[in-house]
Amino acid sequence: MHLQFETFTVHKRFPLTISRGTYKESTNLWIRLEQEGIEGWGEASPFSVGEQPQTLVDLQQALGRLRETLADLTPWQRQEIQQQMSEMQIPSAAQAGIDMALYDWMGKRLEQPLWRLWGLDPHRSPLTSVTIGINTPEAAQQRAQDWLQLQDLKAFKIKLGHPEGLQADQAMVIALQEVIPMGSVITVDANGGWTSEQALSMCNWLAGQGVEYVEQPLDKGKEEELIEIWHRSPLPIFVDESCFTSAEIPYLANRVHGINIKLMKSGGLTEALHMIHTARSHGLKVMLGCYGHTVLANSAAAQLGPLVDYLDLDSHLNLTDDPFVGVSLEQGRLILSEESGLGVKRTE
Repeated sequence: MHLQFETFTVHKRFPLTISRGTYKESTNLWIRLEQEGIEGWGEASPFSVGEQPQTLVDLQQALGRLRETLADLTPWQRQEIQQQMSEMQIPSAAQAGIDMALYDWMGKRLEQPLWRLWGLDPHRSPLTSVTIGINTPEAAQQRAQDWLQLQDLKAFKIKLGHPEGLQADQAMVIALQEVIPMGSVITVDANGGWTSEQALSMCNWLAGQGVEYVEQPLDKGKEEELIEIWHRSPLPIFVDESCFTSAEIPYLANRVHGINIKLMKSGGLTEALHMIHTARSHGLKVMLGCYGHTVLANSAAAQLGPLVDYLDLDSHLNLTDDPFVGVSLEQGRLILSEESGLGVKRTE
């Protein structure tokens, strides 16, 4: 099996501001695995959560080390490949790119879309939310209107944890209620930007604002403090940065109501599937999220859409120069392709 990878940079139509900073572009890796004249495609995206960021250089070096190992294997040997990557301590984002490329190759080899090989019903995928970053009330309203010009969207994620405090958070939510259509699903993500006291105060306030759940109210590493919020909050609590793999779910099960799975954190579709089943066995809800991905990685994650409660796969919708085409958007839902594998092609 032959491995190739190359960097590419994509730019956001509208910069995204969260509690950790503002993001205007992403430089990712396009991964290709070739066997029998068939190419499987994957994407690896650098990200930074906690004390161990996965940089572009980290991912390139890891994939370079994998070349020789993969040369002696075939895409059918996924278990062996997963074991080798684990033993070599390949970063999770690089593993994710390899894993989705293996699934893409398998689907192309069998001439079937991945969701069909898994026996899933694409009509069961939930709405995907679109994200409104931290901003002034007026700018947040404009961002919502920009999204609504794109299509008839029905789910919105509002980023909170404003550096100017809770009043700024509340002002932004109130302003957005004036422009977000009635009946829309509204969720909040603080990206760890609150203290425990602030989180409880905001959860109580947001419960009266039509918000469905609150994601990552506290910073990663403060999971013990989630217990009190879990007991006292009128809204469900989800975690993102606090949960990377299925191994962490049993510990979190008595302090959250749901988890946000991202392929770059989990190491790919294989572990994401394990996480879904583990979360369900603990009575937790599940969402699928993204970082600065193109439609390539989001098409891969969307294959699992029929198995989850919420989707937040919108990063590709905010790109001006996505080099790929894949899942489409219709009335707020990502429509899985009938094309084989992940259903992704290069932009013409």
